[in-house]
Amino acid sequence: MVLYRRNPIPGGCTFFTVTLADRTATHLTTHIDALRTAFRTTRAEHPFTIDAIVILPDHLHTILTLPGGDADVAHRWRRIKTHFTKSLTRKGISLPHRDGQGRALWQRRFWDHAIRDDADFENHVNYIHHNPTKHGLVTNPTDWPHSSLHRFIRQGILPSDWGVYEATEGNFGEPTNTQTQMT
Repeated sequence: MVLYRRNPIPGGCTFFTVTLADRTATHLTTHIDALRTAFRTTRAEHPFTIDAIVILPDHLHTILTLPGGDADVAHRWRRIKTHFTKSLTRKGISLPHRDGQGRALWQRRFWDHAIRDDADFENHVNYIHHNPTKHGLVTNPTDWPHSSLHRFIRQGILPSDWGVYEATEGNFGEPTNTQTQMT
């Protein structure tokens, strides 16, 4: 049996990647309201702060901070996954089964990384906010609706054009079609 080692830090700030078992599924964005409810319900039961988040069709990335003295992130993820899964089954959405172990909506585990310092936090926030462009879902991060980037902009933490890059016109040493044809 594989022993998974986590570094639980009471009151810690941690980056997470949580993924659906079927990487072609779109349940997270198709049923975004149910996912938001799962987060709210779990947070009411077991408090945590969502520092940054992006929700894509088949996975999500987030940075969560737990209250001081509390390090039980696994329980929170179990509750979020359970609430979301039950919400989908109540809607009549057919989900595959895992041999005698319930629904197979989610990958069994999650990936985590303890945030070490302010620079590490900023790097992971940037990764989160750029993720929709990385996966080709949008051209500019501000176009993706399921991202804390919008909160960061509203609060004045980031500028409204954060991550927006326009194509620059001009010849920057690349051969033009006529130059290519001539050589």
